[in-house]
Amino acid sequence: MSIETTPDAEGENTPEAEVTRLATEFGEAISELPAYREFAEAKAAVEESEEAQEKIREFEGLREEFMLARQTGAATNDDLRELQRAQQELHEVPVMNEFLRAQSDLELTLQELNEMVSAPLAIDFGGKAGGCCED
Repeated sequence: MSIETTPDAEGENTPEAEVTRLATEFGEAISELPAYREFAEAKAAVEESEEAQEKIREFEGLREEFMLARQTGAATNDDLRELQRAQQELHEVPVMNEFLRAQSDLELTLQELNEMVSAPLAIDFGGKAGGCCED
């Protein structure tokens, strides 16, 4: 499925072209929201933080080990507790904590916008646009 983005033969914009233009403007407007700017700044801070990156690597390694152990039936409650401890330590890093708060705020804002777009369509726009394999 494609969306036509060129004007029709008479020089007028097609409904598809108008929707594309509005969607572009919508995305640009979202990028100007305080919630998005705070998220982007918090994300950059996490990416620049050696402490956060070290804790992320530790958590990801433990999570991968836990998932493999779980698949083979070898995962223990101690393994789960160790994974949860690593996650807690990661979340306690100040820049990560701020990132998670900013991410949550942005998700709430995007959910509100999704509801506004979805209402006149009588479908969950974000859910349909973002997922391909829903039952």
